[in-house]
Amino acid sequence: MAPPRRNLLPKERFAFAFGSLKTQSYHDPIARTPGSHTIRTIAWNPTGQLIATGSADRTLRIWNPERAQVKYSTDLRGHTAGIEKVLFNPARDSELASCSTDGTVRFWDVRSKTCVSRLDVGGEAFTLSWSADGSTMVVGRKDDTLIPISVESPSTPTMLTDGVQPPKPTSSQTTYKILESHPQPIQTNATTFSHHIATPTSPDLHLFATTGEGTVKILDYPSFNIQHTLNAHTSACLSIALAPTGRYLAIGGSDALVSLWDTTDWICRRTVSSNNGGAVRGVSWSFDGRFICGACDEVGCGGNGIEIFHAETGESVYTVPTGGGVNSGIPAVAWHPSRYWLAYSTTADGPGGGSGASGLKIVGAAGGNL
Repeated sequence: MAPPRRNLLPKERFAFAFGSLKTQSYHDPIARTPGSHTIRTIAWNPTGQLIATGSADRTLRIWNPERAQVKYSTDLRGHTAGIEKVLFNPARDSELASCSTDGTVRFWDVRSKTCVSRLDVGGEAFTLSWSADGSTMVVGRKDDTLIPISVESPSTPTMLTDGVQPPKPTSSQTTYKILESHPQPIQTNATTFSHHIATPTSPDLHLFATTGEGTVKILDYPSFNIQHTLNAHTSACLSIALAPTGRYLAIGGSDALVSLWDTTDWICRRTVSSNNGGAVRGVSWSFDGRFICGACDEVGCGGNGIEIFHAETGESVYTVPTGGGVNSGIPAVAWHPSRYWLAYSTTADGPGGGSGASGLKIVGAAGGNL
């Protein structure tokens, strides 16, 4: 059951309240040497009771944020190369997807700790997006090809036939099917779906895709026809996230900027930029759609902490002290789905970084008043 949503923090009180939270560190014993276990991707499940991490060393782990010891976590094994992206199904709390440069996408049931499907997508996979109802996924390959996957779960119970009760549906009876791939004419870096759920009267979805040309394409799904193009940045657009409220689309670029686009008229309302500079390889919204921060894995981006911005004004409201040295980076950030908790990972700061320097950290999980 999801924890109750907290009272919304006004901008003026954010720094005081968020700054009082304590940070919990999660150490993976696999991380024996500095830099060997860089966590590239972080994802919360829909209720915020679990958090998944995927690493360059193929480690895929599910953590209980309330219990930091590794014995309470789950190690999911199967990928044979670094994990590029993990993402929980927004409609099924225990279903996780992961993709890797080993050319596969895997679907996991985190309750049974098993891989329920392994799909070969024909090339190095590095991005994933679920539709809001969990029935569709789009995978991005490094050769700029987008591959849709249909996810069909058992629906209504089957009626009795000749007095025989049919078998009860289980999570493993979900079918995963690769659909026709869609090569893109330009470098395509990240995707995300709109929050719309398809209905008989409004069946099409929108898929947003960032490009190396500094644009974001708004595509119709399933046709992949371009509906609109946002000329967002002067250099490559790398990351993208739609606010939980649907009000703003945040786009992170290699120019160290995050641009915020009003989804009602597709006008860029403002840009924000961290003092750390560096390419913005991840963006994440707080559950209320009011605060945003970015990730940068470049050397030097993590030394001064993670800067949090107020979306409506663009003001910098707080900087999370990450404890990283001047050479550290922040590969991934992810806000909790219903609390003002912030998960992030850091890269080790050179030979003296310590074995835990590249682990998961969660602001708020160790205590505080949020």
